[in-house]
Amino acid sequence: MIEFRFVVGDLATTSFAYSPLQETVFSLRCLHDPARYPHHRPWLRRIRPRLDSLDRELLPALIAPWLWVPDFLTPRPDRARPVFAEELDVVRRTPPAVVVSDFRATYRTGDALPPVVARGLTDPRAFLARLTDALDAYWHTCLSDGWWPRVQSILEADLAHQARVLAEQGAAALFSGLDPRLVWTGDQLLLMRSGDTAPWPSADIRIAGRGMVLMPTLFARGAQTVLDTTRPPVLIYPARGRGTLSEAPPPVTDRALVRLLGRPRARLLGLLAEPASTTELAHRLDVTAGAVSQHLAVLYDAGLLSRTRSGRTVRYARTALGDALCRQT
Repeated sequence: MIEFRFVVGDLATTSFAYSPLQETVFSLRCLHDPARYPHHRPWLRRIRPRLDSLDRELLPALIAPWLWVPDFLTPRPDRARPVFAEELDVVRRTPPAVVVSDFRATYRTGDALPPVVARGLTDPRAFLARLTDALDAYWHTCLSDGWWPRVQSILEADLAHQARVLAEQGAAALFSGLDPRLVWTGDQLLLMRSGDTAPWPSADIRIAGRGMVLMPTLFARGAQTVLDTTRPPVLIYPARGRGTLSEAPPPVTDRALVRLLGRPRARLLGLLAEPASTTELAHRLDVTAGAVSQHLAVLYDAGLLSRTRSGRTVRYARTALGDALCRQT
């Protein structure tokens, strides 16, 4: 069992974030065990030809056979929506001693390191440079263009949902909704053991004013934390809606709605049951962002959509009127 101990004020500093770097590293789990991640199969089929141009020896070795990952590869974000390049720069500054200790902890004492890792740890500084270059190439070759915008929309929708649960039902409902094994006692968050073949080590983690960051991912079946429990506390949990990643945009079959709005706007209204940005919608529909933007403006002016700004991104969602229109058709 893992115990997260809260004192007065710790719950107030608990926040949500997602990480493109974390999802990049965790996506390598698919190469180990594709059967665990059926919703990623279409993406895997698309990228397999591109993998030949990457560091095929090193990338799979970043994930242990039991799917653990060296902690330094997934640093805790310093804000809710970090940028991949900035996160990778944090990894590049990892002290060589931490690179060595994190790999040994990931592969566990007494278990042999993969040859590429064993060789690399003899010169951890050079190994770190090779590793970050490999992740950067993987991100730009396989993820940043079509995959990440769709993943980001799922993560954003999860954050919006969790915020509503916390506001309307409180911390106990929030935590139990992240994973049934999570139990909130009022001053402790307990993560009970599961039947995994490689169970997470027991730990007693004091938040102690450091804040806890809750992070959704598409690559976990249950809640987990970092291996080194002395680091700033993080709780990683399965994102809602991750199974929709492989879904194509649904066809618009409600003839009345299509006659009223036109097919493109009816489809957009259908997709916006959860918040999304112009870029995310354009990727999902395989059209230009400009075309989507024009239709969103019309739906917004008609009172069918609301919009909120998050940094440089504007996110749209259906209003009550938009919901009612979709229910009526």
